[in-house]
Amino acid sequence: MQIDQQKWTAGESWSPQPPGGLAENAQLVLAFASVPALARPELLRELSEAYPKAHLLVCSTAGEICGTRVSDDSVVATALAFDKTRVKPVALPLSEVDDSYLAGQRMAHELAADDLVHVLVFSDGTHVNGTSLVSGLVDHLPESVTITGGLAGDGERFEKTFVFFGPDPHQEFVVGVGFYGESLRIGHGSLGGWDPFGPERLITRSDENVLYELDGKSALGLYKKYLGEYASELPASALLFPLTVRSSSGDKAVVRTVLAIDEEHQTMTFAGDLPEGHYARLMKANFERLIDGATAAARATIALTDSGNPELALLISCVGRKMVLRQRIEEEVESVREIFGPETVLAGFYSYGELSPTSPASPCELHNQTMTITTLSEE
Repeated sequence: MQIDQQKWTAGESWSPQPPGGLAENAQLVLAFASVPALARPELLRELSEAYPKAHLLVCSTAGEICGTRVSDDSVVATALAFDKTRVKPVALPLSEVDDSYLAGQRMAHELAADDLVHVLVFSDGTHVNGTSLVSGLVDHLPESVTITGGLAGDGERFEKTFVFFGPDPHQEFVVGVGFYGESLRIGHGSLGGWDPFGPERLITRSDENVLYELDGKSALGLYKKYLGEYASELPASALLFPLTVRSSSGDKAVVRTVLAIDEEHQTMTFAGDLPEGHYARLMKANFERLIDGATAAARATIALTDSGNPELALLISCVGRKMVLRQRIEEEVESVREIFGPETVLAGFYSYGELSPTSPASPCELHNQTMTITTLSEE
């Protein structure tokens, strides 16, 4: 596998050199970009012209990762040329399907093939139910096919996100890339690092990803009580205080982040489902554990593949982690570098949700507030 990575910033243009090192050999280009950068159409046209035979996948972010640097208002383009692996793109307008589950189901059907080994999925970050999208994929793909990816971001604004193929921006899309062949080795890991606080409460009223009541009381009212001075900064401040959600049977918990609040109806909308009868508990940041979580996610990918350091690592971390770590944000990326070593190419972004299995034997799930890593190597 050959990799060509470039980064654009307003002050330096493309570095370390203009895109196009792989030219017509590139099959896939992953371009992670801020929403303001996407307002410069010449950048995507340049990428499209530099890699004329590649599928150009563009995803807006809440921060771009290139090596061990985290940037805002940049474009990180990573071009891939596989020796033995075939790739296939699928793009679905959310307006063409009735719900997020059907979007996942349709994508699974369009990508299905006997030699499919992995699906990389990126979705609009504000108009999708990530839980349902993942369920549609998992329910209609073989268990042997791994699924990872993330939800697009828009900084800390939560106004508009973009995911699309080609040089022309589009909103409200779900895109996927199928990887086919026996030579590709995929690793994945996903860990958080948040500490729970306060009592665990029963979810007594919800509708998929919209939460109404905890313990029979207004969920938004209880949430504001615990946030204190941060309540006036909702919904952005909710990224600092996610919920951990588990079933009554005590299954492994998942973390959920607030995307929006409705003062009139006293509800909170999350990136994934909060089923009635499950239990929810607030969480808060622990700086050292957040960084340790990134390290552990990197170690998990190596343990899964058992094939040495990977050629490419895609890092998708939650915008909430970025808001908490602030000037220490690059520490979590540097911790990943320490595990993989200097030869692994690192690319990725800060997201509104992360898609990955929790463990090697488990199916893909939507996560919030995690560092999720997908590694790719060819034998």
